[in-house]
Amino acid sequence: MKYRVVVSQAARNELRDTSRWWATHRSAVEAQRWYDGFLVALYSLDTFPDSHSLASENDDYPFTIRELHYGLSSHSTHRAVYAIVDDKVVVLTIRHVAQDRITSEEISPDDIQ
Repeated sequence: MKYRVVVSQAARNELRDTSRWWATHRSAVEAQRWYDGFLVALYSLDTFPDSHSLASENDDYPFTIRELHYGLSSHSTHRAVYAIVDDKVVVLTIRHVAQDRITSEEISPDDIQ
């Protein structure tokens, strides 16, 4: 089954902001490569999205959330947290792997509609 991937506005903003930070503090070329590569990884969730692990916060929510890890090398630096709803994958947020856990105030059932 093919799923439709929907990247929330919050996740898009987080991708953009992280890419800008990377360009300012590291390299504009790497920032663009990271951004483009992460988008490709996100849209690859259209097949087998349930093959990724449950997010560590999953038990805090009344719906299932999973995570896709991504980085420029073999070292993951960020994770995309998403939910599978019917025939779509909703990317809810992008987080650095060192960031604190997502709180229940950050993601609500309304976000997956």
